[in-house]
Amino acid sequence: YGGYFMKIFVIKKKFIFLFLTTLIATLIICYCFYIYNSPSLAVDLCSTSLNDITKSDEKVAYLTFDDGPTTKATAKILDILKEEKIRATFFVTDKKEELNYLIKREQKEGHTVALHTATHNYSYLYSSPEAYFEDLKTVSEKVKRITKKEAKIIRFPGGSSNTVSKKYYPGIMTYLTSEVSLRGYKYYDWNIDSEDATRRVDENKVYENVVSHLKPNRENIILMHDFSANEPTKNALRR
Repeated sequence: YGGYFMKIFVIKKKFIFLFLTTLIATLIICYCFYIYNSPSLAVDLCSTSLNDITKSDEKVAYLTFDDGPTTKATAKILDILKEEKIRATFFVTDKKEELNYLIKREQKEGHTVALHTATHNYSYLYSSPEAYFEDLKTVSEKVKRITKKEAKIIRFPGGSSNTVSKKYYPGIMTYLTSEVSLRGYKYYDWNIDSEDATRRVDENKVYENVVSHLKPNRENIILMHDFSANEPTKNALRR
């Protein structure tokens, strides 16, 4: 019987070795596939989990643009992103109908079209929850009409912790941040401000504001704007 059990032991040992070898090879292939298909710079907020980015040792940046679209800025920014093969996220507002083609282009070129409210008017938006959601509905319906998709990523004007809203409706942000989630939206603030909205910075300062605050092991969400004639941002993207 000793020889019989020895054969069984050898067979089991070979089977375990073969199983482990196959498992390891499969994991290596899957990992290589993931690395090969993972973008290294700006990523689409819709298709990549922010939680995944925090596990990376690389500096990964989410380029986000607020307040567009505009003819002079958005079109040029899209040209640059296309040349550099970078995807970004555009938090759009309700501009003139003749600019709808830019929203369509954002979608066509692989960017995320997200919602920033229709009017961006603080005194109206934050006058009541009803006013905010009515305004959000306007831009949401517009984006859906243009892209044929329902956008569920949003950004509050001024951010989710803005203090300006207090003078119109105290406590409204606490309510809105909870309610938007219940309605199926996901909101994003930022942790790097390019400060391009101040209109007192040049391209060098915009660039420095961004790169000096990039950090590994976190989601670097960069706030920029594509309002009309934003030359500093357009030029900083070329750096």
